[in-house]
Amino acid sequence: MIRPFDDALIPDGDEARNWAEQELSDPRYADATPTWFDLIARDIARFLADLFSSDNGASVGPSALIIVGIIVFGALIAALIIWGRPRRANAVRRPRGDLLGSDDDRSAAQLRADAERSARSGDWDEATILRFRALARGLLERDLIDPAPGATAQGIAREVASVFPAEAEAVRHAAVSFDDVRYLRHPATPERYAQLAAADDPLVALRPDLVSA
Repeated sequence: MIRPFDDALIPDGDEARNWAEQELSDPRYADATPTWFDLIARDIARFLADLFSSDNGASVGPSALIIVGIIVFGALIAALIIWGRPRRANAVRRPRGDLLGSDDDRSAAQLRADAERSARSGDWDEATILRFRALARGLLERDLIDPAPGATAQGIAREVASVFPAEAEAVRHAAVSFDDVRYLRHPATPERYAQLAAADDPLVALRPDLVSA
């Protein structure tokens, strides 16, 4: 006669404990363990559920429930502001080299110096192009304008007009001089370069607050 259970398959107390420890050491049990965040979220949810239950609602009172609700809502908003808003320091900055259709990494001071050097050598075309790029670069370096990528000289002039209205006409003429030389291949003259430089020089020290005042 076959017995329903074989005594050899029934472990004693030590063997049963070892089998249980081996089974619980399986990684799938560790993965299923709640994290500290899960535990905190569960406790908060349980607390709010108990607080707003019908039994506790009568004893706490509607005013206290509203205050607690406002506190919880404010904490959620604060968390979104602190952790959900992208940091300005991590924002992607516009590549410096792209300036009026040219890949140029020179600073405004370097562009002005090179423009003056070209002017002294009589290369008025190069001097005009470099001087207007210096004008645009200087305003970009000071974060006074924010033109769209690939902006034209006229686009730069419109940006300047919104910041320095009194200088709008002079900068617009400077943009025309740049376009005439750069794209229409009209030869530049010392007079037009002087006008462009006269439009650029005041912008170096001009501030928006002084203009508004």
